Amino acid sequence: MNRSRIRLAVLILALLVRPHDADAQIAKGDHFEPMDVFQLEWAADPQISPDGGRIVYVRRGYDVKSDRAPSVLWLINSDQSGQRPLTSPERRAGSPRWSPDGTRLAFVARGEDGAEIFVRWMDTGQEAMITRVTESPGGLAWSPDGTQIVFTMFVPQPDPPSFAHIPAMPDGADWGPAIKVIDRMNYRADGEGYLRRGHTHVFVVPADGGTPRQLTDGDFDHSAPVWTPDGGTLLLTANRHPDNETEPQNSEVYAITVADGAITALTDRYGPDGGPAISADGRFIAYTGFDDRHQGYQVTKLYVMNRDGSGKRLITEKLDRDVENPVWSADGNGVCFQYDDRGDTKLATVDLTGNVRVLAEHIGGLELGRPYGAGQFTVARDGSFAYTLGTVDHPADLAVGRSGAESRRLTRLNDDLFAQKKLGVVEELGWESSFDKRRVQGWIMKPPDFDASRKYPMILEIHGGPFANYGDRFAAELQLYAAAGYVVFYTNPRGSTSYGEEFGNLIHHAYPGHDYDDLMSGVDAVIAKGYIDPSQLFVTGGSGGGVLSAWIVGKTDRFRAAVVQKPVINWYSFVLYADGPAFFYKYWFPGPPWENQEHYMARSPISLVGNVKTPTMLIGGEEDYRTPIPEIEQYYAALKIRGIETAMVRVPDASHNIAGKPSNLIAKVEYVLGWFDKHRVRM
Repeated sequence: MNRSRIRLAVLILALLVRPHDADAQIAKGDHFEPMDVFQLEWAADPQISPDGGRIVYVRRGYDVKSDRAPSVLWLINSDQSGQRPLTSPERRAGSPRWSPDGTRLAFVARGEDGAEIFVRWMDTGQEAMITRVTESPGGLAWSPDGTQIVFTMFVPQPDPPSFAHIPAMPDGADWGPAIKVIDRMNYRADGEGYLRRGHTHVFVVPADGGTPRQLTDGDFDHSAPVWTPDGGTLLLTANRHPDNETEPQNSEVYAITVADGAITALTDRYGPDGGPAISADGRFIAYTGFDDRHQGYQVTKLYVMNRDGSGKRLITEKLDRDVENPVWSADGNGVCFQYDDRGDTKLATVDLTGNVRVLAEHIGGLELGRPYGAGQFTVARDGSFAYTLGTVDHPADLAVGRSGAESRRLTRLNDDLFAQKKLGVVEELGWESSFDKRRVQGWIMKPPDFDASRKYPMILEIHGGPFANYGDRFAAELQLYAAAGYVVFYTNPRGSTSYGEEFGNLIHHAYPGHDYDDLMSGVDAVIAKGYIDPSQLFVTGGSGGGVLSAWIVGKTDRFRAAVVQKPVINWYSFVLYADGPAFFYKYWFPGPPWENQEHYMARSPISLVGNVKTPTMLIGGEEDYRTPIPEIEQYYAALKIRGIETAMVRVPDASHNIAGKPSNLIAKVEYVLGWFDKHRVRM
């Protein structure tokens, strides 16, 4: 049995034999429990057919034996009939894409030697593997005439010749692993580890199989392309500037001629331009971006330009929200897109004069652990659309809609589980910050069988980012906290997205700062409800929430215990050690740390460690390259030196996404609850 299987077996045994407390023991059976995480299912990547009559989607669910989430392609009619699987879990199929006439389906699945592109004929169910490649393909798109498929694929590059002359190892000798020689700025990435040399390039292959032809080259990465209606050109995003390592956000929209690979830049401003979408008549290109001012948070806007790159104009000037995933509407008179607004992800359309109209709400449900926004949609030629629907009560299901008509939910993937479980009920809350009376939004999750006459312990759970947002979305981790008898309070303090650029930039070069006041004012607002025991307050958060958790215990001792997850403790070390070193010092600080030492230290939680009295546990992934584990180690050593009760939980093989495996999600929650339970006062 390998190490991950042993960890999972031990965790399952622990969950079966150890209740959190008397309340959890009584509730066992009808409340959401740790092992229920393995029963969750969700829909992703919904692809509506060109005629709007059918949807293929990726259905996923956790497997307790493999500790993974296998993906299966499912087909369902738009009238909710005919739901059935198209692939088996062993194939790990994904990225389904309809042919323009709706008769075939391209997708990526496991072949004999790795991932390959397959095509399925929908009338007969026959399939053909049309590639034999050495790397995993992605970003599939059919040509308008259905004869070709474009895709992206990593192309490895050889290591440069060594400048050191190492003697040859004698036969039978073992000198250990090969020495790594690194000469690139971006040499590792969170979730990927140390990066191989090479770049993502664009290929085309005949739709009935053949040899892929590479269209792009150079030391640049390229996004998934889209075809122009005439089939002669591809549009994509890339940062092909010579200084792309030091200017990581300065991407452009490019046009590539399919016949010869000739590439032309259609945008040229300083800042990120991407997400190109072309109108059905081929006249206009919609794209997203902004003029980069090196702010911590800058709203991504929607632009339209002529096919040749001329006539650029902003069309979402009235919308102070981030635009994502633009797609032209079926009639060509506007662009569909999704955006986050006050903790809810919406699908909308905007006409070319800037008038925005909402088509659907609650586009989400793809983040199962915590209530972040993540959703997907596609649009058919008849104007209907399919999307992932997620609410506080369930992860992503499949829904369809049409402009002017009420949307319809097609699947209920977790009804069988939740029919047997009582979930925590969520209530929205608003309050004024003690700092400047600014209005702040948050949510309270109450334990199942909540009794307002009782006094409950409360967990303040803080989101990461910090430029991100929580909302009224399903969150397995928070449901487990509530099932253990805690009221859970989560919120969007200043700096959170979905409230506009001014609100997001209140923490520009000032984070952490007055977001602390927003959080403490929110805690007071929940206590004022009358059902919280003020002596039983706990705090936790991950990433940016880990920063604020560590900041909070350095500012106040009103919390009985804290769990600081994957934090930044010392900004000086962080900006030089995290992946993407060209980004953080430039956007989150006024300059590099050696030129701004006092500024960096003033915002580092390590500067407040001398004030900490709260028992504080630390959790981090040992393969985290976003907020590397040395950040935790620094804080742990400082707390130990000061004699503060602490513990360090290191998750093997885990990146910044500690909860990427369901067993790790459960373990993280169990360690948090175990630490809090240890420091609760039993009445």
